[in-house]
Amino acid sequence: MNWLFPVLIVIFTVSIMELVANLSHKYIMHGWGWGWHKSHHTEHDGFLERNDLYALTFAVPSIIMIYVGSIYHHPILWVGTGMTVYGFLYFVAHDGLVHNRWPFKIIPKNAYLKRLVQAHRLHHAVRGRTGCVSFGFLYAPKISDLKRELRATHNLEYERLEREN
Repeated sequence: MNWLFPVLIVIFTVSIMELVANLSHKYIMHGWGWGWHKSHHTEHDGFLERNDLYALTFAVPSIIMIYVGSIYHHPILWVGTGMTVYGFLYFVAHDGLVHNRWPFKIIPKNAYLKRLVQAHRLHHAVRGRTGCVSFGFLYAPKISDLKRELRATHNLEYERLEREN
């Protein structure tokens, strides 16, 4: 049973990180931090984009927690581990699956993964930083709800999306 408490902390932290990421994406990246995030919403050459600085920035607290927690044998180690697990899942889902930033392409067959990809594509349907939908990375609302929200706020890009889907 020694492993149960750390595992629960990691799972809880991963869950909370989706909420933190959602709010950070909506209010920081699409707010005062748009200067870095803009590179993610525009065409660019090269493998890296300025937006990748967010990954480095968000990794710092988890590294510190893991380091401090490992020295003092404190549960904060497992919080840092959960944050790192979330970062890895983000890397796999967002960079690999959704944006194909890996040297190979993954075509999702699973309904959840397809919905995740569709939701993020709808997020990118809006030009600029305002009026976007679906700010989470591992949770995707119903696609019909996102399309309804886009239709209500933007009617411009929505027609293009309907033709593509």
